[in-house]
Amino acid sequence: MRIIISPAKKMVVDQDSFSPSGQPCHLNQAAEILQTLKQLSYDQAQKLWKTSDKLTRTSYEQLQLLDLTRPLSPAIFSYSGIQYQYMAPDVLSQAALEHLQETVRILSGLYGIVRPFDGIVPYRLEMGARLQVNGAKNLYAFWGDRLYRALCGHGPIVNLASNEYSKTIAPYLQPADQMVDVVFAHVLDGKLKTRATPAKIARGEMVRFIAENQLTTIEELTHFQSPTYTYDPRRSTNNRLVFVHES
Repeated sequence: MRIIISPAKKMVVDQDSFSPSGQPCHLNQAAEILQTLKQLSYDQAQKLWKTSDKLTRTSYEQLQLLDLTRPLSPAIFSYSGIQYQYMAPDVLSQAALEHLQETVRILSGLYGIVRPFDGIVPYRLEMGARLQVNGAKNLYAFWGDRLYRALCGHGPIVNLASNEYSKTIAPYLQPADQMVDVVFAHVLDGKLKTRATPAKIARGEMVRFIAENQLTTIEELTHFQSPTYTYDPRRSTNNRLVFVHES
């Protein structure tokens, strides 16, 4: 089983918690993308990132100094958005952290596939950014089926990523593959509505639940306990696990 999750925009350098235990497998491609990014003018970068002047200045200065070899932090501690805060990797046992490393894969616009303890540096680049790299019209075209090929062959893929990132995998699925979408939604007037922040929290909590209990099957995921969402077998299918909050 492999669990795919999105990265976070907010990143930090954390060299105190744990040391990296490897490098992303697509580091050569990351270097190609970085070279393209560094060729952007300030205005081009701002348009790509869709950032304020203040954030663009900070990010553009960071980009000019960005070096993929240092300072490296384990990805699971470098990303610091809501989902990662609720994973709470700093309080997980060694066995749980090892299970994270084995099963969780972070999908990144810059790095491609990232394992939790791969060493990475802070960067700004979303998968949906319209960046042309080596003749590819955007990052989806650049990555092609590389990320799928890195995931396939390890059993079911549990999709806890946003649509922006899961789109790097879904088009390449073969008939023998199984990708299970996990949905956290509020029921409003009989319809399912996803609320971004509670859903991100729940995704982080589910990753922690998988790690703490060292889960290996889809069926075990249905036992996930959340303060907000409850598993709904009536709305779920073999390829879609639905957890709801009844308003």
